[in-house]
Amino acid sequence: MNRATRKARDAAGPVAALGAMSGTSLDGIDWAMVETDGQSITSFGASGYRPYTEAERAVLRAALGRWSGPEVEAAAALVTQAHVAALQAAQPAELVGFHGQTLAHEPRGRGTLQVGDGGALAEALGRPVVWDFRSDDVAMGGEGAPLAPFFHFACAKWIGAGQPLCFLNLGGVGNLTYVDPSFDRPEVEGALLAFDTGPANAPVNDLVQARLGRAMDEGGALARAGKVETGALELFLAEPYFARIPPKSLDRNDFAEMVALVGELGDADAAATLTAMCAAAVAQGMEHCPRPPARVLVTGGGRLNPVLMEMLRVSLDCPVEPVEAVGLDGDMLEAQAFAFLAVRVARGMSTSCPGTTGVAACVGGGTVSVPETA
Repeated sequence: MNRATRKARDAAGPVAALGAMSGTSLDGIDWAMVETDGQSITSFGASGYRPYTEAERAVLRAALGRWSGPEVEAAAALVTQAHVAALQAAQPAELVGFHGQTLAHEPRGRGTLQVGDGGALAEALGRPVVWDFRSDDVAMGGEGAPLAPFFHFACAKWIGAGQPLCFLNLGGVGNLTYVDPSFDRPEVEGALLAFDTGPANAPVNDLVQARLGRAMDEGGALARAGKVETGALELFLAEPYFARIPPKSLDRNDFAEMVALVGELGDADAAATLTAMCAAAVAQGMEHCPRPPARVLVTGGGRLNPVLMEMLRVSLDCPVEPVEAVGLDGDMLEAQAFAFLAVRVARGMSTSCPGTTGVAACVGGGTVSVPETA
């Protein structure tokens, strides 16, 4: 065991960890440094972003929903190589948390698949890498997602929250974390409730990509020019997923039929309707919170869409703000989460619990790969 691994695993104090996240929106790789002992946040460090090219996005899109085959192999190689390039430019870290790229997620069926070779990344960086965070949770009956809630709990403590609040991540899929900061630890029953609310940016991104050749509805401009088709919205909210009690999770393509629901609408009306579906799914999900939250802090790309944020403020009975309002970085929160979780895995701590993924008992997922030449 090399010196870096010993320090990360055995020391009681904080270590400098680097986290990397490539989300279901397929925009690129976020990386961020966090100094932490796996329980509390000492400080946030440097961060960066490596966008995928359109050609790289095409490789990833071709593999979405697949479990094996040449498309998956190509995506895995691309994800590994892109992370090597992105993380070699980051500050040196004692430990790296590597989420990989989710291609398929079916926790009640075939499991979960995040591609990318953590062992190859460890060799390239010369640092221990924690990866494959979700498989153990799924193997124990959990949803395998969302995994950021333990980090959200630490963030609530870091900002000094005194009342229950929610973190709402709007990436390709939306997920909500209810945090009660009166508890001392995230594993305690009642401290956390987390689940995927429904589709978020992915359907709108796919729509504008297919129709207009753009990666996203920049600033919500297309949705603002359109009108919501209420019939399609009602059909969407009738989906059985919304009646399920959390914890629960989704695959990026679970609501692929959403685009079909707006297929006959013009570009602007279709974008407005898909955006309204995201907000309505969040409003439905808020009904599961044990107590009304004092505020909702929004992270992920969705917080940059003013139309979506306006819809959320109209739909929810509490203040809705981007996480920057409390000094957090909404672009980097997920990457920071995997830096935090990497330290927890290295130190034998849990990374999910019944309240976050529905797993049978607290579990610490993740594989630790140590470079042969440290």
